[in-house]
Amino acid sequence: MPSPDTVFSIASTLALLGWVALIASPPSAQWSLGARRFAGRVLPLAFALAYVAMFVLHWRGEGGFGSIAEVRALFDIPGVLVAGWLHYLAFDLFVGSWISEQAAALALPHWLLLPLLALTFLFGPAGLLVFFGLRTVWRKRLPAPAIA
Repeated sequence: MPSPDTVFSIASTLALLGWVALIASPPSAQWSLGARRFAGRVLPLAFALAYVAMFVLHWRGEGGFGSIAEVRALFDIPGVLVAGWLHYLAFDLFVGSWISEQAAALALPHWLLLPLLALTFLFGPAGLLVFFGLRTVWRKRLPAPAIA
């Protein structure tokens, strides 16, 4: 298994490629579906595998999740810290891809999606929160479906 530093570097580069794929893929582009699958399925699954491997190989029973002190002790182990980073990368990319899919289904203009993706990339849950707000506003401006 590569060192934690190497895994961190490779995963960060791959995640950045995933975000670029989402940003460069407006819904009308023929490659958009493939880009969303790469960024939102392939990469998160690869990160999940690396996460499990890093945690299994590097956790020595120190630390835990019961208190902030235990979490701090857990993340003092470089391999476990990288596992935590992989966790963030996987979930943020998955959420960014989901936001892209939802935006395409809502016919949200791509230029409105770009700041949401940037916000999700930098501050994951904040991007998701803003997307839910925008989605609510966007849906209200759409005409109600006709009842036959």
